[in-house]
This record gives sequence, structure tokens and C-alpha cells, in this order.
Amino acid sequence: MTSQTEGCLRVGQAAPDFTATAVVDQEFKTIKLSDYRGKYVVLFFYPLDFTFVCPTEITAFSDRYGEFKELNTEILGVSVDSEFSHLAWIQTDRKMGGVGDLNYPLVSDIKKDISTAYNVLDPDAGVALRGLFLIDKDGVIQHATVNNLSFGRNVDETLRVLQAIQYVQSHPDEVCPAGWQPGDKTMTPDPVKSKEFFASVQ
Repeated sequence: MTSQTEGCLRVGQAAPDFTATAVVDQEFKTIKLSDYRGKYVVLFFYPLDFTFVCPTEITAFSDRYGEFKELNTEILGVSVDSEFSHLAWIQTDRKMGGVGDLNYPLVSDIKKDISTAYNVLDPDAGVALRGLFLIDKDGVIQHATVNNLSFGRNVDETLRVLQAIQYVQSHPDEVCPAGWQPGDKTMTPDPVKSKEFFASVQ
């Protein structure tokens, strides 16, 4: 971990690398964020296993994993729980508050180093806020949101923003307006050419 990221991590910076134990297909594996270079990464933090809002988010991302994979994107879920807690939660049926088998790793941040590096650790609660970071294939943070503990995130919006990121990276002379979806009009960031877009949406 690099101390310079603590408290000042911003979009446009390199995502802090980490090495941690994760549960992958009900096995313990050591993973590194940098191992995913060349792919986009949805890195999201959640407070605790065996809670209430958390399983709804985790299963929602797992159920939509195929859509992310088609976009050359991997998903990593992180909390301050141990890998043993992660495994027990995965082995618990969804109907009983568990998450069941998942299509992506759950990472253990039991020392709270990762949450600290990404500036999402709530020092009073001792858990991570609902931080979500979209990291591009070069390891640069392109998007970041942080929710408080009691309300969850939206998979559709995560996909939409990811698609916008990938679009503008492959079309550097265009920008995506508010609410852009694939197939929608974009605009040219130019005082004259942008008027073509504004005229078309009136």
C-alpha cells in the first residue's frame, strides 16, 4: 500500500494494488489486483457478511456477471471479514440470507489495508462503506462512488457507466452526455460541433 493514496484517492489515479486472500469457487486463493491488468475491474466494497443489504448487492452482481464478462470486465467484492466468513456465507443458501455460489471472488480485507487505501473505511463502525471503483485495463480509476451503509447500489448503472467509459476510451474525440446508453448520440467536445448535438435533442 502506498501512503500517498490515503485520504486523497481520486479518479484518474492508478488504483492501489493489493495482494489478499479471496474465496474463488469455494477455495482460498491469493489474488493481486495487478493480475487483472488488461481487463476492466469492478472493485466494490461492502460492510459485512451475514448482513441485510449486502447479499442483495452481491447476488445481483453475480447474476449479471456474464454481461460484465462480455465487456472484458472482472468483478471483485471486498469486506473486512475473514476468508472463513466469506466461505461460510457462500455455503449458506440465499433463502437463508447467504449468497450461494458466486461467479466472482470475495476478497478478505481483515487487516483493513485495502479499505484504507481506497479511503472507504468507516473508522467508527470499523467496516467499509459501499465504495465502488471502475478500473480500466491500464489500472487507472475511471469512476468512483461511495454509498453510506444502509442503501445499496444499482448494477444497471454500473454497467451503463462502464459502457460509457469503454466507449469514450475507444472514441477519444467524443463524449457521452447525461444518461447515455449504448446506441445513443454522443457529442464532440467542441464549441461549434457540440451545437449539432444540442440542436438534435431539443
